[in-house]
Amino acid sequence: MAKVNLEVDLNGLKLQNPVTTASGTFGFGPEYYQYVDLNRLGGVMVKGTTLNPKQGNATPRIAETPSGMLNAIGLQNPGVDHFLKKILPEIRDYKFETIVNISGNEVEDYAKLASKLNVEGVGALEINISCPNVKKGGLAFGTQPEMAASVVQAVRVETDLPLITKLSPNVADITEIARAVEEAGTDVISLINTLLGMKIDINSQKPILANKMGGLSGPAIKPVAIRMVYQVAQAVQVPLIGMGGISNADDAIEFFLAGASAISVGTANFVNPEVTMEILDGIEEYLVEKGYRDINDIIGKAIEKKNNIV
Repeated sequence: MAKVNLEVDLNGLKLQNPVTTASGTFGFGPEYYQYVDLNRLGGVMVKGTTLNPKQGNATPRIAETPSGMLNAIGLQNPGVDHFLKKILPEIRDYKFETIVNISGNEVEDYAKLASKLNVEGVGALEINISCPNVKKGGLAFGTQPEMAASVVQAVRVETDLPLITKLSPNVADITEIARAVEEAGTDVISLINTLLGMKIDINSQKPILANKMGGLSGPAIKPVAIRMVYQVAQAVQVPLIGMGGISNADDAIEFFLAGASAISVGTANFVNPEVTMEILDGIEEYLVEKGYRDINDIIGKAIEKKNNIV
């Protein structure tokens, strides 16, 4: 196979290839070592990390849906101190970039996490702004431009690491939020997080999830994710990481064509733990077949140039 360049530079965050794993679907990385050559991955977005350990929501907290799944895990994790002491030393020598997804209920939580994680071995921070702001009555940080920007600004002060802001799709205008976090100082935008959904058991006549509602992920949301990446790519200058329903190389390539510079694989890891390797091979095969020598040559190819619009 002809050699092609798969390296991408996300505004200073350099990945050996554009394939990453979505937070909450790949543990901290080593959980998949039996199935995946971890050193081939571009990046691993580790499980959502909070200031203190969290037990998560009551069960049941996962439900299958047509072409997807609902989850209401509730950010179960061992906390940032445990991550720094026990987990980071085990993963820091892998070739992938370790991207830590951070979550909080107050702006101050994010700032403290950023300060603690500003250490060698952490490649970047992914800011999860889909979390509820307790000071605003539980309204998610990512639903209003001002709130989203306030989190990014607070994190930016505490770290010199590349910042990735993960956008919620549960908004009226995704581009408005994207522009706000770009102006606030994010280096990269990742999208989309899960869509809010629900499933009811018709026999018990009650919601299946103990939390009643959860995040919908999987192939069912891919068309929404593609649309939002396409829109945001034309609204901001920072690079994008696309995610949402990616199950194979063809799905990943759609995101590149829509304007994403890298992709993240989530729910598909549960179905096929080797899927990231298959996607990576498939991307390379596509580039060779189409005569491209560089992954960067196809980014945004589906976006019409203004002077070419009919």
